[in-house]
Amino acid sequence: MTVVKTSLRNFFSHKGRMALSAVAVLLSVAFVCGTLVFSDTMTTTFDRLFKATASDVRVSPKAAGGDDGDWGRKPQPTMPAADLARVEKVDGVKAVDGEVSNDAITVADADNDNLGSDTGAPTIGTNWDRLEQKSAEITSGHEPRGPTEVVIDADAADKHGVEIGDKIRTIADPGSFTSEVVGIATFKMTNPGATIVYFDTATAQAKLLGKPDVYSSINVTAAAGVSHEALKADVKKVAGDLADPVKVQTKAEVVEENKDDLGGFLDVMKYAMLGFAGIAVLVGIFLIVNTFSMLVAQRTRELGLLRAIGAGRRQVNRSVLVEALLLGVIGSVLGVGAGIGIAVGLMKLMGAVGMELNTADLTINATTPVVGIVLGVVVTVLAAWLPARRAGKVSPMAALREAGTPGDRRAGVVRTVLGVVLTAAGGGLLFLTTRVDEASDGAMYLAGGVLLSLLGFIVFAPVLAGLLVRALAAGVLRIFGPVGRMAERNALRNPRRTGATASALMIGLALVACLSVVGSSMVASATEELDKSVGADFIIQSDMGQPIVPEAAQVLDDAPHMEHVTHYKSLDADLTVPDGKTVEDYSLTAAEKTYAQDLRSETVHGELADAYQKNSMSVGEDFAKDHGLKIGDTLGVDFEDGGTAELTLRAITSSDTTLDSGAAYLSLGTASDYIKAGDMPRNDIMFGKAKDGQEEAAYAALKKAMDPYPQYKVRDQTDFKQTLKDQVGQMLNLVNGLLALAIIVAILGVVNTLALSVIERTREIGLVRAIGLSRRQLRRMIRLESVVIALFGALLGLGLGMAWGAAAQQLLALEGLKVLDIPWPTIGIVFAGSAVVGLFAALVPAFRAGRMNVLNAIATE
Repeated sequence: MTVVKTSLRNFFSHKGRMALSAVAVLLSVAFVCGTLVFSDTMTTTFDRLFKATASDVRVSPKAAGGDDGDWGRKPQPTMPAADLARVEKVDGVKAVDGEVSNDAITVADADNDNLGSDTGAPTIGTNWDRLEQKSAEITSGHEPRGPTEVVIDADAADKHGVEIGDKIRTIADPGSFTSEVVGIATFKMTNPGATIVYFDTATAQAKLLGKPDVYSSINVTAAAGVSHEALKADVKKVAGDLADPVKVQTKAEVVEENKDDLGGFLDVMKYAMLGFAGIAVLVGIFLIVNTFSMLVAQRTRELGLLRAIGAGRRQVNRSVLVEALLLGVIGSVLGVGAGIGIAVGLMKLMGAVGMELNTADLTINATTPVVGIVLGVVVTVLAAWLPARRAGKVSPMAALREAGTPGDRRAGVVRTVLGVVLTAAGGGLLFLTTRVDEASDGAMYLAGGVLLSLLGFIVFAPVLAGLLVRALAAGVLRIFGPVGRMAERNALRNPRRTGATASALMIGLALVACLSVVGSSMVASATEELDKSVGADFIIQSDMGQPIVPEAAQVLDDAPHMEHVTHYKSLDADLTVPDGKTVEDYSLTAAEKTYAQDLRSETVHGELADAYQKNSMSVGEDFAKDHGLKIGDTLGVDFEDGGTAELTLRAITSSDTTLDSGAAYLSLGTASDYIKAGDMPRNDIMFGKAKDGQEEAAYAALKKAMDPYPQYKVRDQTDFKQTLKDQVGQMLNLVNGLLALAIIVAILGVVNTLALSVIERTREIGLVRAIGLSRRQLRRMIRLESVVIALFGALLGLGLGMAWGAAAQQLLALEGLKVLDIPWPTIGIVFAGSAVVGLFAALVPAFRAGRMNVLNAIATE
């Protein structure tokens, strides 16, 4: 009990010193809890949506459950109306509704602006039936009653300013058509962002599916007292009498299937955010270690007195750990509350970019606060263990010494040796990363090299402080004369503390530098590859991955000023190689022979143009090696949704590329001989070559031709390079935004170190003020000390991050991204920004130091 009382007294007497450490714990726990609450809320939102939109039993074509990669590429599988009549006669059926749905459409307003989501959520066209009325209600206007009428969901209408009476155009695979908005439907639960338009059933069948009297699926409602499982069993009994093979699922199975389809995306997002939260926790550990190390050092005489009056080592140790426990509990509890606030903020942010999440769905599972509090407490206590152990070693004789804390000028032989060993081991693994032949083989080397080099720099930082701080001071501090020299000596006074403070900043900046190098190298490599390999003047595609509908493809074919337009389709087939082995679901690329001009793919054997001859094909170099293929071999090709062909291998393309690496080519003419026109996939992308001297006119003509199709973008090579650069830049901005939390915690660490060091040097500050140092000079000294610590951390982080990025780029080079590009302007901006961070971190400590009473400071023991 005495230990607890002592700990409480010490904790609350130093509560100001503990505040920033508590903020670090709070932020780390808040990010973890916020991520968990946010992801759980998203799961709840989709669960409710899936349950509300699923019928008791659903009957759908088996082909509809195919690979998501076929989304919109092939005509949608359907069921004839006769199937609905058969299902309706099954015992236990209360009602049957035929669903007509197409999620591979685009909806545009009168100005040809896309009314769909730009976050990846689908645009869905469906018929207004009883199932839809469970999830939405018409709150303005009336339901669609004819071929020219449409109802749009309220969220999309509000976002895009659509009103009753407006004309909107629907672009679907069978063709585009214009309808008048006659109603607005409001969802009864949260719609995460999909745009939904409703038609009457006949219109939906004809316009969305291209056939009358067909359905996408059949929704069955069970009669009273009939279970979903029993109804499913009864429906399956008549499944053999239906026109095509079908899949029969209960409501629970449909919901689970939808959750599985979405679960991968949600898990990736959740664990990625938790990874960044983990980085913030790691940085927070440095702050806590520093805080308790300095508090223990400042209380050396006090701890000595405790030992002198009979306190044992374990009691002193436990006293410090109890303080850490209190800090962890308080910071964690506050962090859980802040985490809920962060989750709500993330929901609002997602709403601003088009993904609607309602706070009514806010989900706080019982495990979330438990995880947050346990994490915060365990991390805080573990971080305080070394300082507590050091406190337990304080001798009773320390009570007889002068108050104050001698500087720890030596990092220690063990620390030095361990730091060298870890850094050398990490560097060795990074070097091995650059010597592997397969990227997959180097991944473990890279991960090990990053981890060991990071640990090495953390351990070795106090030794490096003596070297690098002097070098930085020579260029930054000494121009400020004696004040600058005093700031330099203050930073060097305790290398362990300076190293730990700088290491916290180092971690975040190392990751920023690494990702900047990787991103810049990816852009530079892709740009070089485009310049070398792409012969097409124009590339036409959808940024959302939508295939090019036949109507738009025809418009491109008819565009003026063009030398040629190339269609590019992806096919799936089972390949049988000469030794009799079959490779299932192999991806083939079917295109016109002009594609050999649009993408200049190098071959290691044969000529690529020959692969576009009748009944001919090419394969990639790696595939040919794996199966012992040579020019002239015959391959059996069993096309999905088509016949079986015997194709002759005419070319083997080099794997030393990033564009279409490993692709297997054949002509569209060959593919058409074995796949019916109605089963042929749509174009994934199209390429164009302008007539000589007519590039500008062709570009303008293509842009104009695609105006009615806002889902597709026409880009020349300059546009395509800029798009690639923008996409990488957006990814880096997102990652750096998430890393900002770790950097904020690191800044708190600098603030805390300076604040505690000001308290530690109270008497010294009073003395230098007494001999003539002005308030302004004192504040400048503390700011300069902060700047040099921040620059030291930046130097370590940027150097380490560039080494990681260079090693990672060598792995990317094995995948064709061969250009190493160091973004020096970005590195320079980050380094200069670190000086600004240092100045900002020193504002409050410098202000407090400047306000000290000189006589009181001198009298401090």
